[in-house]
Amino acid sequence: MYPAELVKPMREDLASAGFEELYTADAVKSAINQDGTILVVVNSVCGCAAANARPGAKISLQNAKKPNNLVTVFAGVDTEAVDMARSMMLPFPPSSPSMALFKDGELVHMIERHHIEGRPAEMIAENLMEAYNEFC
Repeated sequence: MYPAELVKPMREDLASAGFEELYTADAVKSAINQDGTILVVVNSVCGCAAANARPGAKISLQNAKKPNNLVTVFAGVDTEAVDMARSMMLPFPPSSPSMALFKDGELVHMIERHHIEGRPAEMIAENLMEAYNEFC
């Protein structure tokens, strides 16, 4: 478990871009099972979250089409929420950071950590925008 003061700026990075922070399993399940599209970002303290994942997610929102809802859970902090999100991302193995696009409660697009590490934020954003154009 990471201290709140350590993760506060990393949380605020996505919250300031319009992502709702979810802290419980029920909140995650309720959010994902809504009608429409939702982007779930599993946030993390790692360097690839700071350099690639969070910036990529924010850049992707410049697309004409985008998800109806944006939410985030924090690995190593919001254990219950992260566990629920990951269970809904099966068959993909747990990874953080990661991003999942759901439509009407169904997983339609997944970006795992190995798709994030070593890739520029713009490439991650482009991947997300292609998914938005197809599913949103």
